Amino acid sequence: MLIDFDKLSGGNNSDTAIHPREIFAALPNKKEGRFEYPRDVQTQVWEKWHSRRDEKDLVIKMNTGSGKTIVGLLILKSCLNENKSPAVYVVPDNYLVQQVSKEAKDIGIEVTEDHLSHRFLSGKAILVVNIQKLVNGKSVFGVGDEGRKIKIGSLLIDDAHACLDTVEEQFTLTIDIANPAYKDIYNCFKESLHAQCDSKAIEIEENLHAYMQVPFWTWQNNVPEILRILIKYKDYKKDKNDNWLTFVWSLIKESLHLSRCVVSSKKIEITPHFIPIHIIPSITNAQRRIFMTATLVDDSILSSHFGITDDSINKAVVPDTAGDIGDRMIFLPQVINPEITDTQIKNFCKAVSHNINVVVIVPSHERSKFWEDQADLILDKYDLHEGIERLKQPKRVGLVVLVNRYDGIDLPKDACRLLVIDELPNISREIDKVETSILMESPRKNNQLIQKIEQGMGRGVRSSDDYCVVFLMGRNLTSQLYAGGEINRFSPATKAQKNLSDEISDQLRGKGLDEIKEVMMYCLDRNPQWVFKSKGVLASLSYQIQSNPDLITVGLRKAYDFAYVKNFEAAINELKNVVNIAEDKNLKSYLKQCLAEYINFNDPVEAQKTLMSAVSNNPKLTKPISGISYHKLESKVMDQARLCRDYLRQNFDTEPNKVVVSMKALFDSLIFKPKTAPRFEESLKLVARYIGFNSQRPEEDFGKGSDVLWAVGNLTYFVIECKNGATTDKISKSDCNQLNGSGEWFANTYDHTCIFTPILIHPSVILDSDASLKTNTRIINIEKLDLLRKNISDFISSICLENKINDEKAIRERLIYHNLTADKFCEIYTIRYSSK
Repeated sequence: MLIDFDKLSGGNNSDTAIHPREIFAALPNKKEGRFEYPRDVQTQVWEKWHSRRDEKDLVIKMNTGSGKTIVGLLILKSCLNENKSPAVYVVPDNYLVQQVSKEAKDIGIEVTEDHLSHRFLSGKAILVVNIQKLVNGKSVFGVGDEGRKIKIGSLLIDDAHACLDTVEEQFTLTIDIANPAYKDIYNCFKESLHAQCDSKAIEIEENLHAYMQVPFWTWQNNVPEILRILIKYKDYKKDKNDNWLTFVWSLIKESLHLSRCVVSSKKIEITPHFIPIHIIPSITNAQRRIFMTATLVDDSILSSHFGITDDSINKAVVPDTAGDIGDRMIFLPQVINPEITDTQIKNFCKAVSHNINVVVIVPSHERSKFWEDQADLILDKYDLHEGIERLKQPKRVGLVVLVNRYDGIDLPKDACRLLVIDELPNISREIDKVETSILMESPRKNNQLIQKIEQGMGRGVRSSDDYCVVFLMGRNLTSQLYAGGEINRFSPATKAQKNLSDEISDQLRGKGLDEIKEVMMYCLDRNPQWVFKSKGVLASLSYQIQSNPDLITVGLRKAYDFAYVKNFEAAINELKNVVNIAEDKNLKSYLKQCLAEYINFNDPVEAQKTLMSAVSNNPKLTKPISGISYHKLESKVMDQARLCRDYLRQNFDTEPNKVVVSMKALFDSLIFKPKTAPRFEESLKLVARYIGFNSQRPEEDFGKGSDVLWAVGNLTYFVIECKNGATTDKISKSDCNQLNGSGEWFANTYDHTCIFTPILIHPSVILDSDASLKTNTRIINIEKLDLLRKNISDFISSICLENKINDEKAIRERLIYHNLTADKFCEIYTIRYSSK
């Protein structure tokens, strides 16, 4: 007999229930064996979200690998059941679109990837898209005056932190040097750039590795002309796939006056101060907006990029416990033993990969070349999906390198048992490079880098019963995390695991990779004592319910929003408040420059006064129209050993190992290599301080003078030009002229009592036929630079291994022994040039 089930009474089903936990229980087509019960953390988040679901903006924080995708799908299903439709699930990229769609299919929730699907538009299915489809100048959801082509009722952005780079990229206009618009735009700024720094502007014009930010007054005055140039060349195409303006124009055209422009020898970049996300009405007008993130280093980036209010950031939805994460043993091998090299770690990883899968995350294709001779697979965005699926299969793959992939991939269980984060993530945008230089010693610009590193570390554990070993390697990464103290900015769970691993590292201090391997097997072989300790440090962890977003970022966002509607008085008042709460000197100076930028709209004279006040404390800022005074380096009375001791004590908290790790990172930049001049010059400036000399970068900081200037005592100086990127076998006339010119600058700036030696850093010692140098000029070539690096390394090692960094007498003795005193420097570490 056939039964008409429609006539039977019953409770809520998966299409009528509102609470996500009830929907989960009622779903009829869950994949067998996978979804019998939700995890505790999922139920806790659903409960808290459900009680607050009518708030327009909600932030949900969950550890990587704690089941965020299922949480998000069930939340959107609840929204559909409550008629808050259509519902859109946004992820960083296409790979994750496939992942979410697969999860939805396994749990039995209807989704689609077609924005025109009737099932989506009618509120029956969830649309899954990448962030680029939602945020672009031709968005199918509507941009600007077009209004909302597609209304969004409930919007969920998963891995919101991983979407930031894409959002920034979408709002950044890049004009390649091959584009005829480049020359026309550059000509608008040429005079102003030369006034800022003549030599840098010339380097840009000569297609050398250099970049400069356009002064804000020059930019604001030229916005109408820039608009005309962009419209004039809007149809230009380098090739059929070149859409340089198409997908950006509608996003930025209304905010050009509140944008910043950076010119380099390869391109011009234009970026708004903050993301004007309101230009896509479907985002700002959605009834419900849910932002799912891992534990962000800095929650305020949700304000800067998505315009979320203070309250929503402050009161995130979090599980009851923060220990819902797999087991990780975290090592910094080059902190355990600073003599361990990158090559040794690479060879170690290859040997280990004969038994387990080893996954290495590198920041760029350039860095992936270092691993080519040992890697079994190198994966980028084009072949990522296929490669990750291979790792998940029972058959071992070996050593796999992922290029710039810190987010959004799952490497559960045997897919990855040793995870290696190799070096710091790259800074891609030119404006970020400028701001990083300005805020070099401020933690502010490091937040997103630290966030990326932690996200990368989470790829290898995807559930609470998963486990892996994590290596953090590379001199710059190691120095920033360890010597720079950035490890303390990790999330509670990662910090707890790192602290436990540090206790093991202390017992391994000075040991090699063989000993590290023995210890890491405690984790990989599931040693009961290790598992007990590891689980124990996580058991009592909880999330901080009330977070503390960066008030400076929130204040800057408010100021931008005021300025966008031309309420400059309110923007200026908001920025004055922001300046007042900043404590870091470099940050306060940067904020004063931002303040001057807004003041300039109403009072250009006052803007220059404000900028002058800012630049007096940080010469890396934009120089005022009237220029800035050069601050001479003192060299009259100097005790080299005392200066060395004071510098090391002030910067490294009397921890000798931090000195060694930081020095190794500097030496990685102090090499002959094309297109590395800025890092080389900065490293050379800092190296001087490690051995007790004063130093500057006059050209960088004041717009005139030599690349680097060392004050070595008794009114004696080294005027240094750095040509470490040179590839010619002779020293060119232009390189000589630059050093000769720096010598003239010194003679005109310092009085006759000061003595200087001109030094050129160049791989060759032979002058070109038309080149000439002053007779007292000295050269640091490859051989001499290697010797200098070795002797400084030996000096630092000697005072650190014996813990003598506070012993002025011991430092003095070792400076003399290693020939690092002023009277020996030129004799030992330089050579005379040759005209033949």
